[in-house]
Amino acid sequence: MSKIAMPLFNQVTRTARVLGQVVLAFMVLTICFDAAMRYVFAAPTSWSHEVNTFLITYVALMTAADVQRTDDHIRITFFTDRLSEVARTVIRIAIACVGVAFCGVMTWRGALTAFQAWEYGERVSSSFGTPLVLPYSLLPVGFGLLALQFALGIFNRPGPVQEA
Repeated sequence: MSKIAMPLFNQVTRTARVLGQVVLAFMVLTICFDAAMRYVFAAPTSWSHEVNTFLITYVALMTAADVQRTDDHIRITFFTDRLSEVARTVIRIAIACVGVAFCGVMTWRGALTAFQAWEYGERVSSSFGTPLVLPYSLLPVGFGLLALQFALGIFNRPGPVQEA
């Protein structure tokens, strides 16, 4: 990636992460609000479950590229710590290649699904009636960003990430 595109890509993934944190805080508030309405006032909200279902999709998909970029995911390193540096590099590149392939398929199929939802005007059958193109659009965007991050992982050596 060019010297201009790389910082831009990193900024996009960082922004998605920060927005994911805001979304998670919003989810906590709306779920607590719905629980209070349901159990204290016997008047549950009609929108909380639907909105939070779509928001958890955002948190899972849109923040994945930044988690991969910063190497902050949970892993068990019992076996890999005992391997040579060359073997670890081979495994890292193999995982990145599989990640690119998987995310490429998910981006392609997610784009088709989002396009079909838009083309047919599909909506959730609820009182809120969310257009399904909105949550389905998260699939190609999130998996596309993650595919790019995996591709960068093939060519870049792992190391500490410099946060801006």
